[in-house]
Amino acid sequence: MYLRAVTRRIEMLLPKLVFLLAVCVWVYFGHAALQGTYGLLRRVEVNDTIKQLEIQLVELNGRVDVMRNQTERLSVDYLDLDLLDEQARKILGYIRVDEIVIN
Repeated sequence: MYLRAVTRRIEMLLPKLVFLLAVCVWVYFGHAALQGTYGLLRRVEVNDTIKQLEIQLVELNGRVDVMRNQTERLSVDYLDLDLLDEQARKILGYIRVDEIVIN
């Protein structure tokens, strides 16, 4: 008698427990799909970071091109005297006697 009552309660609760388990699994995977390591929100953050880094890469490539140009102009094969004079004045603080410095 007691065993039948317990079995009957289990039979009544089993569909509810399966449904509850299914809802919990659905909520877990839904949360993981949105906010997990590979979720949609993380993908948006990664895409924004990629765009920012691409902009930074373009700026840095421009600076590298300027430095490469100046390095080439100061090389032994091609010496730009105007650039050499400009760099000497900037780095060493060199000025001529007949010049006036305005800040």
